[in-house]
Amino acid sequence: MPETTPGTSAVLSVLPALSAQAERLIESGVHEIAGLPAAEIRTYAANAEARAGSDGALLAVHPDRAPASALAPLLRREGKPGFVVVDMPDVDEFTPTAIELPDAPLYVLTGLDRGDHMSNWSPDEALPALTKEDRTPLLLTEGIHWVLQQPAALERNLCFMTIGSRLRKPNGAFDARTPAIWISNGTGRDGRERRDAPKVGWCWWNNRHTWLGFASATGRKP
Repeated sequence: MPETTPGTSAVLSVLPALSAQAERLIESGVHEIAGLPAAEIRTYAANAEARAGSDGALLAVHPDRAPASALAPLLRREGKPGFVVVDMPDVDEFTPTAIELPDAPLYVLTGLDRGDHMSNWSPDEALPALTKEDRTPLLLTEGIHWVLQQPAALERNLCFMTIGSRLRKPNGAFDARTPAIWISNGTGRDGRERRDAPKVGWCWWNNRHTWLGFASATGRKP
């Protein structure tokens, strides 16, 4: 297993207030995608903020209500919208694996970390390490929510995988692809016009990448 080095993701630990995050979701049209009244999102965020504060908390919509394919285009970087790579048409079939989500349309994640210290680890190496630390890997939709609320979560050479989402094949085995969010270089099938845009793609389960950490949280609350 690669050696661990201190990361820089701690600087991202303070997110906008949950009430501000609610407004961001509404402005982006996420409430319409999820079939939720704007007032319901505002009320939920206000109550959650009153209960536990908001520093380091991320407001998320259940993936059954707002799938990755609908959320990715809402991301923006340097004025360019996010996108899903063309060879991942089944992106919404990557679902929570060994993760129990709150049975509610809205929930909050706490203790987010981009996992910079795990850069150059493979998902196969990172998952048991996160489990040992009592951390839960982010779902792809949760990672998109994070970047939507805090665009600085994506940096050149400091992006992240979301290994809480896996695709189960018909034979019961896992697909070897693993979802990740990074920044397009505008090469290949991405197209030059997408250079610097937020990109939802995939990497192999056993491969290492020096520029990808492993996003995780301490927990999820309804």
